[in-house]
Amino acid sequence: MVQVRVAGVALDASGQHVLLLKPVDQIPGDGMVLPIWIGQLEATSILVAVENADVPRPLAHDLMGLMLAALDASATRVEVTRIEDGTFYAEITISTALGDRIVDARPSDAIALASRVGAPMWVADEVLAEAGVPDVLTETDASERLDEFKRFLDEVEPEDFEG
Repeated sequence: MVQVRVAGVALDASGQHVLLLKPVDQIPGDGMVLPIWIGQLEATSILVAVENADVPRPLAHDLMGLMLAALDASATRVEVTRIEDGTFYAEITISTALGDRIVDARPSDAIALASRVGAPMWVADEVLAEAGVPDVLTETDASERLDEFKRFLDEVEPEDFEG
């Protein structure tokens, strides 16, 4: 397993959101990055957590963290465990009074939760080897994406999250 961090969320050429996971020991523009295509709501939730942005009401992943805390449990680890036919799979390790429990999850949900509660994130070596791509991110790219996200936060309304 390789410990990773959220390097960012980008849009691909078709407008789909892509979560970018990067090994913690690599600097931007060096090594590998793992792209995982995710939905718009999940992308927003991850970016809100990573940027510590204020939201008027808890999002679904905030609720997950609050529920775990209310049950005296905690998410202690997130792993992207495998990729099959282009679909990524993840697991969340939850520490409870009855011992650790492992819960199957979509990578986007697992990363969104981990980003909120500070749980370490890991990717299986085989997944990074199979689906990782060379990192060509520059500081300018990261700055532009951050500016774009800040503009989004300025314009978003609570009704956009009603579901």
